[in-house]
Amino acid sequence: MDRTAPAETTALASEVEGLMEAPEPDGVFRDSRECAGAALLAALLLASPPTPRPKTETK
Repeated sequence: MDRTAPAETTALASEVEGLMEAPEPDGVFRDSRECAGAALLAALLLASPPTPRPKTETK
């Protein structure tokens, strides 16, 4: 009969309880207005006309 099992079980149980009670990290949440602004800016940049280029002279 193994007499160390209850001591190991107690130590393991306290370690598991400590891990379960650990605080959760704070999440990073984005504001929907920020996302809408970024989407609008991206759409405006994609819809803008191309940069004018100088005319080439043909002789």
